[in-house]
Amino acid sequence: IEVVLKDISEEAAGKGKAYSEKLLEKQVARGRMTEDGKNRVLELIKPTASDADLQGCDLIIEAVFENMDLKHRITKATEGYLADNGIWGSNTSTLPITELAQASGKPENFIGIHFFSPVDKMPLVEIICGEKTSDETLARAFDYTRQIRKTPIVVNDSMGFFTSRTFGTYLDEGVRLLNEGAHPVQIEAMGKAIGMPVGPLAVYDEVSLELSRKAQETWKEMGVLDKWGDGTVLRSVIDTMVGEHGRGGRHHGGGFYEYSADGGKAIWPGLFDLYYKPDAQFSEQDMKDRLLFRPVIESLKCLETNVLRSVADGNIGSIMGIGAPVWTGGYIQFVNTYGLQHFVDRCRELEQKYGERFAPPQIALDHAASGEIFA
Repeated sequence: IEVVLKDISEEAAGKGKAYSEKLLEKQVARGRMTEDGKNRVLELIKPTASDADLQGCDLIIEAVFENMDLKHRITKATEGYLADNGIWGSNTSTLPITELAQASGKPENFIGIHFFSPVDKMPLVEIICGEKTSDETLARAFDYTRQIRKTPIVVNDSMGFFTSRTFGTYLDEGVRLLNEGAHPVQIEAMGKAIGMPVGPLAVYDEVSLELSRKAQETWKEMGVLDKWGDGTVLRSVIDTMVGEHGRGGRHHGGGFYEYSADGGKAIWPGLFDLYYKPDAQFSEQDMKDRLLFRPVIESLKCLETNVLRSVADGNIGSIMGIGAPVWTGGYIQFVNTYGLQHFVDRCRELEQKYGERFAPPQIALDHAASGEIFA
């Protein structure tokens, strides 16, 4: 597809194209592409710092920082360059599409197109429909996603949609365990033990504590700070890590981990002084279930409130977008395999020990009572 890559400067846009060139060179080196093929792809990418070069685009996808005002400014400044009946996509991971579309002259042509990092490796795209998004716009976004060989799921509008809401609970529970005094290495080991690619602290460093801090500020401005649960513990840890110790995450010089020039990493020693309690006792089974059940429960809540349009989208999205353990078959399928009543009972045990965030959702209670699996 012919692409205009617009950034704040020619240099920044050039870096974007250079990244694509590096990926293509790897394909050439592996015999998966010819040199001519690489050059043909690169000829399709036009790096620029000028909005005017967007003139006539059928689709514009913005990917600026998660700030409502900034995204509104970008929309107003560049939407007019779209072709007649062109569509506008926002690569937002958390901000409601309906509110983002308020800056659009054609909210029916406005849709969320959420990619996952690293985009060249992650197969999923989460398509989010706002209140006014038309069926035609959805169809065109879906076709575009298939055209670039990604797997789409379609969800309805919500703060954080499905993937970010669900994935955030894994990070939050890891931070809660840290705050309770669990050994950081044990926390990470329990994440891997349930089948996650990496532990919650390591992945939080990749996501960025600084980015999370800024997102929390945006949510506070929007009046939705704790809409999906109490974030007091998370904010306390972020304030300490970022505000007091300058530990913003991997791309900010280090966060929960320290990183070496050769690509190695180790737990930041300061974590032991700040949080580790050698005398605290933790059940490893409880630790594993806490890290697994939080995103499962959030997935069920998304299904219950029609954020998820289908069980299949929840299962596909959790595995292909947020790295859910493959053995589960997806977070919702996990409930079927675990046993509906068994799941409800275990939720109640965890709720009694650790709080209401583990309360079984009504949809789980209903299915357990009827014996109907999630399908």
